[in-house]
Amino acid sequence: MVSYKEIQASNALINDATAPRVSVFVGGTSGVGKFTIRALASTGASVKIYLVGRKSSEEPTRAFIQELNTINPKAHIIWTEGEVSLLADVKRVCEGIKEKESRVDLLFLSAGYAPFGTRKETSEGLELCQSLEYYSRMLFILHLLPLLRQSEAPRVISVLGGGMENSRINIDDPDLKQPGNFGAMKGQMQYIAMNTIFLEKLASENPDVTFIHSWPGWVDTGNARRGWDEGSILARVFAFVVETLIYFFGFSHEESGQRHLFESTSAAFGGRGIPWGGKPGVNSLGKAENGLFLVDYKCDCRLNAKVMSTLREKDQGKIWEHTKNLLQPYL
Repeated sequence: MVSYKEIQASNALINDATAPRVSVFVGGTSGVGKFTIRALASTGASVKIYLVGRKSSEEPTRAFIQELNTINPKAHIIWTEGEVSLLADVKRVCEGIKEKESRVDLLFLSAGYAPFGTRKETSEGLELCQSLEYYSRMLFILHLLPLLRQSEAPRVISVLGGGMENSRINIDDPDLKQPGNFGAMKGQMQYIAMNTIFLEKLASENPDVTFIHSWPGWVDTGNARRGWDEGSILARVFAFVVETLIYFFGFSHEESGQRHLFESTSAAFGGRGIPWGGKPGVNSLGKAENGLFLVDYKCDCRLNAKVMSTLREKDQGKIWEHTKNLLQPYL
């Protein structure tokens, strides 16, 4: 485990010269994304952050931006409205960023929640949580890769469940549309594995970009109350139990933000970023070099080697082709 003191020491080295100067946060209006933005702004470095969120989040997020500007007047936070469960809106948001920026140093993707209730689809025909946790994330990456390649230390972080992959995914029904295939646990395990194997393929094609699939552990993000059918008694019981466990055993908002800022900046992952004197992280192929890193809540790299070998051999090609075909109209 990377100790919290080590993480704080690394983050204390972030300044105008070492900070990610241009960042895009998708999901930064709440949860881990919001905690990480606060941690980044609190470094005092000169940074520009595109904060992407739904229109309904704009008013409370404006207050959050004012708070950040008070903490760090050199932080330029740009509110960017976008309904990121819709791929057409993802494309619109990305096109706007590409018109304004010549590079992006950090792309931080954390929108989503577990689909506890009945299946809900977007107007584009995708299951809502899968669109948030997988398709829209991969579309953001594909659109912004040209800008990431212009950075000296580009990094992409997808916050979901890196290292928790299960090899028993439904490759014949990747979107879990067939009767009996959809459910909260089935959905999460499917989306986690799809994130990892698609990101690993992207990492192999973009060796200068560091990719991290992060498992944040127990953090009170409010997601225990999301995704349920309205009025569900089970939802209230579940939220009470989970939030109680998080209170006693989870990370605080501040520590979660600091740990994800460390993931966003430290040379522990891929040898780029803030100098790291500890043991170097190893990527999903077991190598201490750039690639995809499966990083758990302790900021340790997981291999999950047996599962990854199976996914790589049986499923990666099919998921890659399926995803590229589905996203092609929005590229």
